[in-house]
Amino acid sequence: MHGKMPGGTPLPQKIRHIVNRTAPCAPGDGVVFSVRTGKKPGKLSVLLSVLFWLAVWELTARALDSALLLVSPVTVLLRLAELIRTGEFWSNVFTSLWRIGAGYLLGAGCGILCGVLCAFFPAAAALFSPLLSVIKATPVTSLVILALVWIKSYNLSIFICFLMVFPILTEAVKEGILSADRELLELAFVFRFPAWKKAKLVYLPAVRPQIVTALSTSIGFAWKAGIAGEVFARPTLGVGSRLYDAKVYLETPDLFCWTLVIILLSMAIEKLMLLLLRRGSRETAPEASGKEDA
Repeated sequence: MHGKMPGGTPLPQKIRHIVNRTAPCAPGDGVVFSVRTGKKPGKLSVLLSVLFWLAVWELTARALDSALLLVSPVTVLLRLAELIRTGEFWSNVFTSLWRIGAGYLLGAGCGILCGVLCAFFPAAAALFSPLLSVIKATPVTSLVILALVWIKSYNLSIFICFLMVFPILTEAVKEGILSADRELLELAFVFRFPAWKKAKLVYLPAVRPQIVTALSTSIGFAWKAGIAGEVFARPTLGVGSRLYDAKVYLETPDLFCWTLVIILLSMAIEKLMLLLLRRGSRETAPEASGKEDA
């Protein structure tokens, strides 16, 4: 029966429009939906893919037969095992994590504050709009080179990470607040909700998904930009500095090792961020539903 599901529940308008344009169903037949969804690759498929590309890497290294151009994955892993046992390795890793983490948190905090101002005050939105456009349009390399004129090398990564995160969070918070349910806002106005209650019950549910997406997206940009900043600035400690040194002194095994460290740390940080954001969402969801039931 067109316009209804087998149980008699009316179909949403968009789905009903699609169903009504299809051929009629036989009497008594329900509407059957066939949706193709891409399945996520299983662990075995991922493992086989990794082994395949490692084999390609190994065969290419043997074909070139030059440790200066390309080293084998076994050589890289052995060299990485040596580096991990040194204190200098961990000093470089933790220094990079501290710089990039500081810039990320600073950019997120300022971005959230700026997003709130831009959403509620059109003058603030007009004031920050050119700045945000310039930051988003300027390549990271140009920002790093310009920042080196004013900022010391050991603080450059903090500033670059700030610039990567700040506009993303600003736009996310602004769009989230402006997309708040108008009916709920009218209800809050009629019942004269105080500002904190309106923010908690109306604006926070609207802006939370935007913030979660922005935080998970910007962490990857911040990490890569921070490492690029270290490569250009070459502070005493930092993963980017060691990557540059390996390139200058033609230490190909170290070059691949530090590149692998950057990739692994990036994946670990993104996974950790997603885990924390999901846990935070699950903890706030029961609280909200309990208040709605009450």
